[in-house]
Amino acid sequence: MAISKLRFTCTPHLIGLVAILLLSICANPSLIHALAESDFDSDILLFHQDYTPPAPPPPPPHPPSLSCESDLGGIGSLDTTCQILSNLNLSKDVYVEGKGNFVIGANVAVNCSSFFGCELAINVTGNFTLGENSSIICGTFQLAADYASFGNGSTVNTTGLAGDPPAQTSGTPQGVDGAGGGHGGRGAACLKDKSKLPEDVWGGDAYAWSTLGKPWSYGSKGGTTSREVDYGGGGGGRVQFLVSKLLEVNASILADGGDGGTRGGGGSGGSIFIKAYKMIGIGRISACGGIGYAGGGGGRVSVDIFSRHDDPVISVHGGSSLGCPENAGAAGTLYDLVPRSLTVSNHQKSTYTDTLLMDFPQPFLTNVYIRNQAKAAVPLLWSRVQVQGQISLLSGGVLSFGLAHYSMSEFELLAEELLMSDSVIRVFGALRMSVKMFLMWNSEMLIDGGGDENVETSSLEASNLIVLREKSIIHSNANLGVHGQGLLNLTGPGDCIEAQRLVLSLFYSINVGPGSVLRGPLKNSSDETVTPKLHCDSQDCPAELLHPPEDCNVNSSLSFTLQICRVEDILVEGFVEGSVVHFHRARTISVQSSGIISTSGMGCHGGVGQGNVLSNGLGSGGGHGGRGGMGCYNGSCIEGGISYGDANLPCELGSGSGNDSLAMSTAGGGILVIGSLEHPLLSLYIKGSVTADGDSFNGDFLGKNDSTGNMIIGPGGGSGGTILLFLRNLDIGESGNLSSVGGHGSLSGGGGGGGGRIHFHWSDIPTGDVYWPIATLNGTIHTGGGLGGNEGHMGENGTVSGKSCPKGLYGVFCEECPVGTYKNVTGSDRSLCSSCPSDDLPNRALYVHVRGGITETPCPYKCISDRYHMPRCYTALEELINTFGGPWLFGLLLLGLLILLALVLSVARMKFIGVDELPGPAPTQQGSQIDHSFPFLESLNEVMETNRVEESQSHVHRMYFMGPNTFSDPWHLPHTPPEQVKEIVYEGAFNNFVDEINALAAYQWWEGAVHTILCIFAYPFAWSWQQWRRRLKLQKIREFVRSEYDHACLRSCRSRALYEGLKVAATPDLMLAYVDFFLGGDEKRDDLPPRLHQRFPMSLLFGGDGSYMTPFTLHNDNIITSLMSQAVPPTTWYRFVAGLNAQLRLVRRGCLRAKFRPVLQWLETFANPALRSCGVHVDLAWFRDTTDGCCHYGLLVYAVEEMDRLSLGHHGEPGIEQHARATGVYLKDESSNKTYLGRTQRSEGNWRRKVFGGVLDINSLRVLEEKRDLFFVLSFLIHNTKPVGHQDLVGLVISILLLGDFSLVLLTLLQLYSLSLGDVFLVLFIMPLGILLPFPAGINALFSHGPRRSAGLARVYALWNITSLINIVVAFICGYVNYHSQSNGRIPNFQPWNMDESEWWIFPFALLLCKCFQSKLVNWHVANLEIQDRSLYSNDFDLFWQS
Repeated sequence: MAISKLRFTCTPHLIGLVAILLLSICANPSLIHALAESDFDSDILLFHQDYTPPAPPPPPPHPPSLSCESDLGGIGSLDTTCQILSNLNLSKDVYVEGKGNFVIGANVAVNCSSFFGCELAINVTGNFTLGENSSIICGTFQLAADYASFGNGSTVNTTGLAGDPPAQTSGTPQGVDGAGGGHGGRGAACLKDKSKLPEDVWGGDAYAWSTLGKPWSYGSKGGTTSREVDYGGGGGGRVQFLVSKLLEVNASILADGGDGGTRGGGGSGGSIFIKAYKMIGIGRISACGGIGYAGGGGGRVSVDIFSRHDDPVISVHGGSSLGCPENAGAAGTLYDLVPRSLTVSNHQKSTYTDTLLMDFPQPFLTNVYIRNQAKAAVPLLWSRVQVQGQISLLSGGVLSFGLAHYSMSEFELLAEELLMSDSVIRVFGALRMSVKMFLMWNSEMLIDGGGDENVETSSLEASNLIVLREKSIIHSNANLGVHGQGLLNLTGPGDCIEAQRLVLSLFYSINVGPGSVLRGPLKNSSDETVTPKLHCDSQDCPAELLHPPEDCNVNSSLSFTLQICRVEDILVEGFVEGSVVHFHRARTISVQSSGIISTSGMGCHGGVGQGNVLSNGLGSGGGHGGRGGMGCYNGSCIEGGISYGDANLPCELGSGSGNDSLAMSTAGGGILVIGSLEHPLLSLYIKGSVTADGDSFNGDFLGKNDSTGNMIIGPGGGSGGTILLFLRNLDIGESGNLSSVGGHGSLSGGGGGGGGRIHFHWSDIPTGDVYWPIATLNGTIHTGGGLGGNEGHMGENGTVSGKSCPKGLYGVFCEECPVGTYKNVTGSDRSLCSSCPSDDLPNRALYVHVRGGITETPCPYKCISDRYHMPRCYTALEELINTFGGPWLFGLLLLGLLILLALVLSVARMKFIGVDELPGPAPTQQGSQIDHSFPFLESLNEVMETNRVEESQSHVHRMYFMGPNTFSDPWHLPHTPPEQVKEIVYEGAFNNFVDEINALAAYQWWEGAVHTILCIFAYPFAWSWQQWRRRLKLQKIREFVRSEYDHACLRSCRSRALYEGLKVAATPDLMLAYVDFFLGGDEKRDDLPPRLHQRFPMSLLFGGDGSYMTPFTLHNDNIITSLMSQAVPPTTWYRFVAGLNAQLRLVRRGCLRAKFRPVLQWLETFANPALRSCGVHVDLAWFRDTTDGCCHYGLLVYAVEEMDRLSLGHHGEPGIEQHARATGVYLKDESSNKTYLGRTQRSEGNWRRKVFGGVLDINSLRVLEEKRDLFFVLSFLIHNTKPVGHQDLVGLVISILLLGDFSLVLLTLLQLYSLSLGDVFLVLFIMPLGILLPFPAGINALFSHGPRRSAGLARVYALWNITSLINIVVAFICGYVNYHSQSNGRIPNFQPWNMDESEWWIFPFALLLCKCFQSKLVNWHVANLEIQDRSLYSNDFDLFWQS
């Protein structure tokens, strides 16, 4: 650099030379020309180098060495070992040389203090030993040996015994001020002239900097306070150790300055130089200044020791000042040659006196330590302080560059590290610092530019790290650049970097911690020379605001007062303030909740839009983005400042209240620019405040007068400044604030300042699919005008603007146009977002958000729900209907398809099962012996000609099982044998037989549990499960009786042997079972078996329970037929049974009172008239087992004469009771209360055994009690009916309805799928698959072989059909809930035939109707299958009995 060639070095040592030179020039002006033409270097004229005295003449040769014994009084020889065992006083300089050892014994004193500067030199090739508590006192002590040992308590003392200091030095102060002597540091001087600063006064000056590595100068004598008597302390002497091997120091090596007391200054410390290969010991080495009225400066110590094992105490501090204790002598220097480190330490003695650091030696020092309140100074102009390692200032250390009143030079500081703790660096001029690491702890760096524009810029560069902690400050009253490549961290409160113009650049990251400050310019600066000039009167935008230079150097010609340039990440938790603040080429800026970036009140006091001021001080507000508010007082008003600047690219300072000559004027806001056109900021995060507010008037001058006596009212507020942001992303948190508001006017009536301008100049605005919101706003943005006081008016609002947005985006923050609008032009106005054409939007659609906004029509949309499908927002069902041309055409096509498929099914059915069915219902021919009218009796008809005669001849009694054979009430037999079989069974064995039968008839718990579960989820499966378990139970019982049981209860040996005495059977519905007892043939009883008339009255129980699946039936088997054939012809009995069963199948449980009435009428009109001719009468009766309350219905058969006898009124005979509410006859078994079948044994015409029950007639039906359950309601849909004929037509219609049912199910599910997939699952699985299974069940029923099997499967199909009603109810509920949960209420049809959401019920309702129709037709179909002889329902008596 050119500057490096002009380094000036000026020391006080050359003052005399300068004076002589000036006098010579004045006396002989021609000398100037001679000097100019001579080879005299101009740098010497400028005192480029420190003055060094001319080399002294070579020292005289050593005097001859003294002998050991004769001269020194010792023992031995210097070539072997010389021992000094007694005190030795010397009166002249002594030189001792030998090849042996030199030993000074313990407690021996060698004294050469009779004159100042006495020299003692010892040069031996062996060992030198100074015994314990021994001492050497002289002015100069030199030692050269291989080994040297200084014992405990021993002393080498040259304190105050110095000879003359080097010539042409000013170490000894002049005058009678009692100042201290100088050497390594200046001597102190107590300040008496109060017009001077303490730093401007010192005693003796420092010298011998050039011999820093090998000091060999005496210390200087202190000054005196008397002209007559010299009270000053003597200077310290000289000590030199040259030990080639081991040096042991446990002694005190002293070269301190002498004390001057209260009337003289202390002498300065001397010189100590120690060179050894190895040193041990914990002695004390001192070259301190002496104590006096003013303390002497410290001396110089240098050590050149390769290996130091212990740390002796080395002191070079200044002496204490008794006259001014706060100003001790300056510290001397300690130089360690091995690491080349310089230490300046003042032992915590406060001082105003400097230790001068001249030109640093070559090679460079490694480390410099300034500590313990030492005060070092680099006084030479254009000096460079360069070390290879660390410069450390600790514990009150001070380092000064330049002269306090001559801030005209530049200084360089180069090191690896600069560490400061509780210390100060003062720079008078400019500083160029270059380090790798700069750490400050409660320290200050104060740079005083002195107002010289030529040297006003300082540069601090730390390539790795700059950290300020614990109220550390970097302050410059000129320009300052802080550069680095790593981290700049202002840690916390009190940490501050401030300058008139401040530039921070090239850092990777800058952290401004909570409470820390970055500021430029300074507050309340009085130096106008270096204060940045603001362009207040110009409306032209400075080019550097939009296109800043790339070099990031401090440039006084630019308008920036604070610039942060080329920094990756900036974290602001503290305070950043300036007039024109610029963040250039940064990546991210984060302003935390405690952080503030402010240019508020840092703008112009005047300016283009300045307010106006009346003579009484009333002022209006300044204008900028909005006009300033008018100032008013007592009806007198003054206009506010004008609005100026460009809202689309503002770059102006805010204007003030005007008349900036007044101390109470207010200023406008400054300028904050973040980024640039070429290099926008990537991201700005604001959780704190970013402000450029106008200044508010905080005083109250109402009622006060100025110097002329006029009343002062008060000014208006300043206008807001400019915030210009070139960035890509903005995030303002909830606590974030971005403002450029006007300041408030004075309360006396001043006008409010106008709002400022905020502009967002977005860069690389993403569009289309890559769009991402460039701004997140949760905080506030203010550009409002300031408030006026009292009568004053409020300032107008400022502007918030943004860069023109691309297509699809609008507004300041380039947001997406609202849904339903599009924008196909560039601009930011909201009105550019035009509404999308409504004709392109289906009624069931909504416009959708499109990333990046909509740029062209047609605008994209979506259906209001996922149940509708693009592009016309049809449901899946509507899409299906629309595919086939609309609802009417779709309905016709579906109906035609159903009919076609039904015809195909009918043809296939006829081909598949037609051979098994009769062509149609027709009456049978008269005289037919085999009756096919009732399928349940076919098996009986087929075996009618078998051995029924033999069975009836041996049959004794039929005993019915009790219970309906359910899981909760299984079959069971009573333990007491009936009266009719007591003669043929053993009662005990019979009880065992009953126990085994009852155990077999009982069900397991899990069978009932499975049935219960199936009843809940699939009732048809539950019925099938129950019938299957009943069938298995009957098989087990029959197998047990037939082959496993040994018939031990029978008395007949033949029956026990042939297993033929007991038989178990049941009705086809498996609800009624019975046990038949037969004779074995070896009983030899004439009265057994009884004849038919002996069995009267005889009860025949109905099977079934009157339900749809198990209607009431009279089971007729061989036994009954054989017995009845004794009185009634078999054909008559068969016809009676068929007709009775035809009537019973119409009886429905829950409607017994109404449905039994036709049965009674049929018995009276058809049955009994025909049977009377055979001597038999039948009545409908009910029978109850009193143990469990189970009621059975059946017939009571007795002879006609018994009926006549009862009708004649034999009511008084024992055993016959009148029913209180009915006319029926009660037959009761009083002993066992068990129902029985058989003839009672007569005794004198009375019945001893009676049955509990009653005959049902018209009167007793009225009081018949019956229970109704949930299935009663369903009996109106599924019940047994009379046959209607036309079986093929009924089957065809059922096929059509079955296919239609399945189609409606699919359409309903499709409709529900349009609502919700969950609704489909609910409908399908509330009753698992109940809505789908009727179709396969119906197909199975239609294609089954045989009328009986077809009828059974048709009943199952009917059950599934009714069960599916639950699923239809669920479909209704789902549709209702979805319809009423729609938030839009009504959605208009977009086609006249489409289903509206309010018509959700159509398909479920149609399905319900289809189910009902199917139930009716299935009832007919079952009747056609089961009753193929319609004459059974004939009203003609003759036709019925003749068929």
